[in-house]
Amino acid sequence: MINITLPDGKIVTHPKGVTPIEVARGISEGLARNVISARFNNRKVETVTPLETDGSLVLYTWNDEEGKKTFWHSSSHVLAQALEILYPGIKLTIGPAIDNGFYYDVDFMDHTVSEKDFPAIEAKAMEIARGKHEFKMREVSKADALSYYEDHENQYKVELIENLEDGEITFCDHDTFTDLCRGGHIPNTGIIKAFKVLNVAGAYWRGDENRPQLTRVYGISFPKQKELTNYLHLLEEAKKRDHRKLGKELELFTFSQKVGQGLPLWLPKGAALRERLENFLKKAQKKAGYEMVVSPHIGQKELYVTSGHYAKYGEDSFQPIHTPKQDEEFLLKPMNCPHHCEIYNAKPYSYRELPKRFAEFGTVYRYEQSGELHGLTRVRGFTQDDAHIFCTHEQLDQEFKEVIDLSLYVLTSLGFDDYTAQVSVRDPETPEKYIGSVGNWELAEAAIINAAREKEMNFEIVPGEAAFYGPKLDFMVKDALGRKWQLGTIQVDYNLPERFDLTYKGSDNESHRPVMIHRAPFGSMERFVALLLEHTGGNFPLWLTPVQAIVLPVSEKHEKYAQKVLKSMENCEIRALVDARSETVGKKIREAEMQKLPFMLIVGDQEMDQGTISVRRHGGEDLGARSVEAFSDLVKNEINSTLKRFKEV
Repeated sequence: MINITLPDGKIVTHPKGVTPIEVARGISEGLARNVISARFNNRKVETVTPLETDGSLVLYTWNDEEGKKTFWHSSSHVLAQALEILYPGIKLTIGPAIDNGFYYDVDFMDHTVSEKDFPAIEAKAMEIARGKHEFKMREVSKADALSYYEDHENQYKVELIENLEDGEITFCDHDTFTDLCRGGHIPNTGIIKAFKVLNVAGAYWRGDENRPQLTRVYGISFPKQKELTNYLHLLEEAKKRDHRKLGKELELFTFSQKVGQGLPLWLPKGAALRERLENFLKKAQKKAGYEMVVSPHIGQKELYVTSGHYAKYGEDSFQPIHTPKQDEEFLLKPMNCPHHCEIYNAKPYSYRELPKRFAEFGTVYRYEQSGELHGLTRVRGFTQDDAHIFCTHEQLDQEFKEVIDLSLYVLTSLGFDDYTAQVSVRDPETPEKYIGSVGNWELAEAAIINAAREKEMNFEIVPGEAAFYGPKLDFMVKDALGRKWQLGTIQVDYNLPERFDLTYKGSDNESHRPVMIHRAPFGSMERFVALLLEHTGGNFPLWLTPVQAIVLPVSEKHEKYAQKVLKSMENCEIRALVDARSETVGKKIREAEMQKLPFMLIVGDQEMDQGTISVRRHGGEDLGARSVEAFSDLVKNEINSTLKRFKEV
């Protein structure tokens, strides 16, 4: 008999060799019908894998993220089989699950695939799924695995296997299909009830642009047709809210091939939007005791060697800048934190002067592959709302909780009310990914977890997602379409203070090492604006929107009065414009609606005679005739109801 510990701490006893699905059945038949995946002793297993030792078991259904990943990974096998049947001679490479669905990278050889082929692929995939084929794992020797794929002339799988060792190579079989796979599948293909090919794109083998280019086929699947229908509806909504489309329509930003890929150009309205976001955070930061600093866009290579960034990111960054001086190299700044460490080092500090909170809207540069660039969400130059807090170990808990307060103030002020937290810690199985001592990591991880608990946050601990220099707390928000995004991060770092030899004089008159907190509530201005655009559909909060009202004169004879109204708006600190074009009011209203302008102020004979404005809200609501003063009060009250001052929420 073996003892199996369930997530709620309950221990159940079963005969050795029991499978996860049998354990589920022992709990309830309903659970057994819905279980599609399992993890035993923190390792993915099949629902029919025999369990031979005591251990912890987690059972997953479609409603769990882990369950969805297993469902979609299994679906990628079905996609691969369908492609092999429809396109003989292709070479499969890898096919992982992703946040929404899955993909498979394929060398199609002489075949081509386009959108017109999607229905045939979907039909074949569903034909396979209806066969209710079981997924069966088997261990294969390295020699046999190599032989299998050499016979199939698949150099991609051969390359993958060459990097593996005997005892860690497994194949997965279903129906007539076999694939190299680590495991983690649904019980059988019949659980897949809906299947959709979403799109195809180019992708380099292993992300290296010097390697062969493959075709990446994206798909998604569901256990119910209704869920696919709902998802496709959300996709259509997402297209309407695409920040690249809205950014162009609202004249916020643009890109230029001459300037370079991944380097956004902010237009006047976009620059004004950014400035308001910056001022909003600066105001809150000032109340929280931050001091603004400025650091250069470049730094000597040695700075990033010291910080560890060069070893981790050097090969993926922009190439060094060489000066006329021999052997002198500079790098475009990939991170602000090394510069802030040197700012701290500019003078000695006593414990009485800590914490020091340095903040900067600092632009950094990272050379993302061209295939990974995507509007404002993945760029090569971006501005972080960075700050670094240097404090004593005793101050860490309170400082971290105050950063949580500031981050939540930012999110809720901008309408991101549906959020959870993710505590990202190191993976003890891959210590080479991280710098610093195990002791320091344990202190940092404990500090974050304790602070999250004391703030009563809804959080989960995720191994392997920490930054290379320290663990972090990320805010995971859901947007208006239910999509999950990471927005804002807080990190505890014991390592950079050691690498830069940062010290302060303690009450014992001895030198001590400060603790460093990294934080960025926005993350990056570019990505934050992109997500805000998609979350709001371009209907920004009234306090933030670039133009709050537009004055629409009915005819040329009303233009003088329109300009008078505009002047009154400016005196009331309302951002407004006049549309004096010789177009009909109806056309002006339609265009103002497309530009997401919150208020349209129509002025004609009656308004001019009575000294009023006819107010129309974006979306068509008629608020009637009002005085300029009454409209000003309306705007101020709406702003005050949505934008609280920091520490008042």
